[in-house]
Amino acid sequence: MLQHAALAGLRREAGARLLPALARGVASWAKFNPTEMSGTKPAQVSNLVYGEWQQSEKEMVIPDPLNGEPFLHVPDTQLYEVPDTQLYEVEPFVASMRSIPKSGMHNPFKNPERYVMWGDITARAAAELRRPEIEEHFARLIQRACPKSYAQAAGEVRVTRKFLENFSGDQVRFLARGFSNPGDHTGQASHGYRWPYGPVALITPFNFPLEIPVLQMMGALYMGNKPLVHSDHKVCFVLEEFVRLLHHCGMSLTEVDICNGRGATVNEIMAQGQPRSTLFTGSKRVAEKLAKDFHGRIFLEDAGFDWKILGPDVHEFDYVAWQCDQDAYACTGQKCSAQSIVFMHDNWAEAGLEKALAQRAASRKLDNLTVGPVLSVTTDTMMKHTQRLLQIPGARLMFGGQPLQGHSIPERYGAIEPTAVFVPLNELLKPDNFHVATTEIFGPFQVVTQYGDHDVPHVLEACERMEAHLTAAVVSNDVRFVQHILGSTVNGTTYAGIRARTTGAPQNHWFGPAGDPRAAGIGTPEAIRLVWSTHREVILDYGPVPHGLQLTQS
Repeated sequence: MLQHAALAGLRREAGARLLPALARGVASWAKFNPTEMSGTKPAQVSNLVYGEWQQSEKEMVIPDPLNGEPFLHVPDTQLYEVPDTQLYEVEPFVASMRSIPKSGMHNPFKNPERYVMWGDITARAAAELRRPEIEEHFARLIQRACPKSYAQAAGEVRVTRKFLENFSGDQVRFLARGFSNPGDHTGQASHGYRWPYGPVALITPFNFPLEIPVLQMMGALYMGNKPLVHSDHKVCFVLEEFVRLLHHCGMSLTEVDICNGRGATVNEIMAQGQPRSTLFTGSKRVAEKLAKDFHGRIFLEDAGFDWKILGPDVHEFDYVAWQCDQDAYACTGQKCSAQSIVFMHDNWAEAGLEKALAQRAASRKLDNLTVGPVLSVTTDTMMKHTQRLLQIPGARLMFGGQPLQGHSIPERYGAIEPTAVFVPLNELLKPDNFHVATTEIFGPFQVVTQYGDHDVPHVLEACERMEAHLTAAVVSNDVRFVQHILGSTVNGTTYAGIRARTTGAPQNHWFGPAGDPRAAGIGTPEAIRLVWSTHREVILDYGPVPHGLQLTQS
């Protein structure tokens, strides 16, 4: 079976690289062994609250995404009601959240030494991740949680490490830098400060089990908040392992709470505990529910139906074809930034781009995890969506469209070949077709359409009508064309130029949606300040009071 080849290959490669490290358990703080997690030796995940690792009365048993074996036991934190409206198992999380003042754990006036503390902890954690065996350890954990190629998993670890390096030392205190303005008279000045929210919540998805929760959690901590973190139950052991690393690097376990379990459980904790702000990364449906439940006190990085426009100038053909394949199908298409639709200029079609894309997609294999299980969409759902698109007049299957064969991926997950469906632009824009053609499928799936010079207004119409505005790419070195497209669109993270891509959330630039006041960012000082702090203005007015001042009522 192909999935056994993938799993065996992962274990062989990890064993060859890490034999000495595995013999001593990688590190004293490490709990999980990616080469041993299996149905016969399942891993046990824990909750963290009030500084203690805890289990719950009930557990969720998570199947291995490659072979269905019950390889992970996760706390199924319960909501049993008991007398006096106490909530069994969730009450400690509620109490912990309520115990945090609105002024936070630290701010520019209170406990400022904690900015320095976090810079030191971050520096030590970055140094740990720079060790080859520790990088390898987390890359393999990521592969076990959300199967993706080793290059993609290791890239996630390196982005996380570089983020930590960026915020080592004094960089944490620099995040809280404010400003001042002179006042109207002697002794008066106004000062602007970045202020924490205090108790906050962080809800993260399965597809980047290390990078997303770590970058957002650390940002919350840097600014003086105490976060309740809920990572998707299918991958939550990766976050637990990183928190254990942070503890090894000097962090008190009381700095953060981790609640595993079902979404309804976390929703109830938040309803009772009332976090001052929440960051949610995930589906649009859940995002809108949370926004309503918590009266808009939320930042969102939700759905991403991400477009790529290939301009009229054709060059660097092989590179562009490679990047298109990477954007659509790396991580089996399970990126919020994945290429969802390509607007292909006639010149690229005439140059043979369709054939090049089909050839690259066909080279992706389960045995090296360049294609793998889809953890949030079933095979049946993806196949039905393909058939629905093919009912549009003029639509055709470019490639793929078939279930993967010879595997034991559980039915609760999806497994299809990298797929592309061509839909004519004029048909795509019709009201009856537009919704289905622009529905995000969180898997190895994309829509392709074609346009000519006179169709550019129709391409821009399609971009305007889309509801998700996360990433985009304008693949062209034609400056006027690029400026026209950029000036008429809104996506929060847009790449432009012949090397433009839709995917990639590195630590060296802002990543997040636009066009929504709730839009969150990740990875940069600006993103951390926006999401995890608020503005506070303090006007100092010490006098002196002028002698002889006439004090009249007004």
